[in-house]
Amino acid sequence: MKQERDVPVRSDAQRNRERILEVALAELSCDADTPLNAIARKAGVGQGTFYRNFPHREALVLEVFRHEMRQVADSASELLATRRPEVALREWMDRLAQFAMAKAGLAEAMRRATSAPGAPAKPGHAPVTEAAELLLRANENAGTIRPGVTPDDLILAVGGLWQLDPRSDWQPRAAWLFDLVMDGLRAGSASHGA
Repeated sequence: MKQERDVPVRSDAQRNRERILEVALAELSCDADTPLNAIARKAGVGQGTFYRNFPHREALVLEVFRHEMRQVADSASELLATRRPEVALREWMDRLAQFAMAKAGLAEAMRRATSAPGAPAKPGHAPVTEAAELLLRANENAGTIRPGVTPDDLILAVGGLWQLDPRSDWQPRAAWLFDLVMDGLRAGSASHGA
């Protein structure tokens, strides 16, 4: 059996791929039926480059979702490296909100990509759950949140986010919701007196 080698991706090829994903997120969030050639044109790539990266609509939609989820997940450790744990957690919630709004915009495209017979399954949320775990444990160790909060607890606590309309001015409402959640997480912490 032939093994695939990790071949470094040329920087221009990586930029093209990133640009396609960026444009696809914006376009598919507005209209699940956006033609692929329109996405390629707006991304500034030729058809060959586009289809070499994404041979069909389902591959593109699923990769947009995975890419956005990875961005959120990867940001947890990046934030912890440069900010206090409670600040990192709160800023990560903002990034989670951006992902949730993108996911809501992509909902119809995702439904279509994963509902056809033989279609791939919708990607799981394990990377986001692992990122939440990392942030929660850092905060628990720092004494900035109450002990024992799980990633599931956090996701349930911010669940109201999924009720916001991504086409509205949702950011102020999400910020208020997350500040409220942070206040609840701090209650009973070592730094706020148990």
